[in-house]
Amino acid sequence: MSEQSSDPATNAFIAHRNLLFTVAYEILGSAVDAEDVLQETWLRWSKVELDQVRDQRAYLIRITTRQSLNRLRTMQRRREAYVGPWLPEPLLTAPDAAEDVELAESVSMAMMLVLETLTPTERAVFVLREAFSLSYDDIAAAVDKNAAAVRQIAHRARQHVDARRPRAVVSPNEGRAAFEAFQRAVEASDLQALLNVLAPDVVLVSDGGGLKFTALRPIVGAEKAIRMFVGSVQKVGGTLTTEPTMINGNPALLLRFDGKLDGVVALRIEDAHVTGIYYVRNPQKLSHLESETALTLR
Repeated sequence: MSEQSSDPATNAFIAHRNLLFTVAYEILGSAVDAEDVLQETWLRWSKVELDQVRDQRAYLIRITTRQSLNRLRTMQRRREAYVGPWLPEPLLTAPDAAEDVELAESVSMAMMLVLETLTPTERAVFVLREAFSLSYDDIAAAVDKNAAAVRQIAHRARQHVDARRPRAVVSPNEGRAAFEAFQRAVEASDLQALLNVLAPDVVLVSDGGGLKFTALRPIVGAEKAIRMFVGSVQKVGGTLTTEPTMINGNPALLLRFDGKLDGVVALRIEDAHVTGIYYVRNPQKLSHLESETALTLR
């Protein structure tokens, strides 16, 4: 699709493309599926009579949401056969993405995992209301509910998310210190240093999709998490290098062995300690790490 066009429908879609991708990604947790949803959205948008559209942004989001919900139900059937824990597909984002605090929180690996615990409709309503500030009427049109029902769903979803989101806001300095301490400990294979930076009840979630060795369920507890994480690293063999990067708007590490990318490690940090380790090793989920993905809530 050309970036410059005399067609108003094309121009409107291009203008909102990054926003629509972000909507689809937050609902689906999969960049590959989000891109497919955007293709479906464009096909439907290109047939709309624009002079009948009051708010192009809201209308485009409505189409994207409906297609995302259709896709999400299909994905849920696929996930029933998925080997081990499922983690969102990590996206390489711009170095300054963390400066948009609202965006960084909404697409963080920790928040995306919380969203996985919602029903499809709850997830769509929560994302559209909390992240994209759509009106209840516009959300109702997107999910085929009335506005009163949407208000109830939004309230229920917000309570659910609030009970599971990080307990305390971490200052940039605290977050950076914990992240760097974790990186140093991993590079040095320093088990005591790892133990020092991990919270006692840290949770390790690793996603190999049955293609790479990972734990088949989340590991809870610092010592167990260290044994599993270090064991996974040692099984690969070769020289380990870590590369700080920005994944989903938050600091993360690329792990390489003998220069070959093995996976991505994202962290959840609370009270200056790591409370969540999210290790994506499934090679089918590492395709969006070569170039930055533009995400936006506006």
